[in-house]
Amino acid sequence: MDAALNSRNYDGTFVHEHAGQTETLRVIHRSGNASAERVVSMDGSGREFLRKGTELLTYLPDQRVVLVEESSDASLVLGNLPQMEASLTERYTVSEVQKYRLLGRDTRVISVAPRDEFRYGYRLWIDEQTAMPLKTQLLDGNGTVVEQIVFTSLSLLSQVPDARLEPAVDARGYRWLKREGATVVDSSAQAGWQAAHLPPGFRLTARNTRQMPGADGPVAHLVYSDGLASVSVFVELKPAADAGAVADNSTQLGSSATYTTLVQGHRVTAIGEVPPATVRAIALSLRAGQEPSLRAIREAVSGQAERDFGGSAVGGFGFGSSRGSGTLPGGGPAGAPGTGPGGAPGPGPGPGANPGGAPGRGGR
Repeated sequence: MDAALNSRNYDGTFVHEHAGQTETLRVIHRSGNASAERVVSMDGSGREFLRKGTELLTYLPDQRVVLVEESSDASLVLGNLPQMEASLTERYTVSEVQKYRLLGRDTRVISVAPRDEFRYGYRLWIDEQTAMPLKTQLLDGNGTVVEQIVFTSLSLLSQVPDARLEPAVDARGYRWLKREGATVVDSSAQAGWQAAHLPPGFRLTARNTRQMPGADGPVAHLVYSDGLASVSVFVELKPAADAGAVADNSTQLGSSATYTTLVQGHRVTAIGEVPPATVRAIALSLRAGQEPSLRAIREAVSGQAERDFGGSAVGGFGFGSSRGSGTLPGGGPAGAPGTGPGGAPGPGPGPGANPGGAPGRGGR
């Protein structure tokens, strides 16, 4: 399956269900050196997502806006499916459930079940002939479908002409808003915060300090992952002025969970496509060691502030990584690693969501 996703050219239509919403989208994917992908919403405002190389453009016709950001995802739609690696079995049980006919093709249904309550499971319908995933589900601990992508048509192509990857939206007269990449500062400026206790299998995979809209000062960004599920944690490095008024806040939108709390006088927000108990456990485990001076951190990120364009990332387990900007419920910085098109994608920019408030997965 991994090789198929990385090497195939395809054009398909799929239905995405997430957080009680259903959306039909078309995806055109080109692999190889000129890798590119275009995702078009067939419903509502006709949002489009266009990735060429490492640049992601999100066209929002209803707002007359084009959002520009960097993307490391090979596929906005299928890039965050489980990678069938040997290490996966340490935290998940992988098994073939049955054979099933879908879209007139023979498929094998693969179950990726978590060994504990700290992560979601998957069910994948893999085409026997092409190894392409024709249907994917994200499942909670009770086996309930939290998010689903089902192809209603899928064609494999020998090549994808450039014309198919051009947006249908006429963006003349639109506002173009660019989200600058996060500025990574000296590791000594980030070493102050770390998790004292983590759910089994999770480890720190990335960290940086950035200036984010909605936050009064620089924010430390830490990513914890078990190799499949990811959680982003944002720590506002300036102590909260309203510490006495900050209450723990937990929210859930479909597969994405967010938890905001106060740790040692600092606002901490954790977000990820994991069960609510996981983001809560990680947020509450954060502790500050020897913190760098606020002045030093501000100098390090000076001039690199991101422009607030209201959370545009395409995320969800089907649409990329939890990205997005703005402010998460509870005042925490948004823009956590991917939540898919829809909130990635979802209907329109939303709290730390992917375009259209659709699915999105935390950055790895």
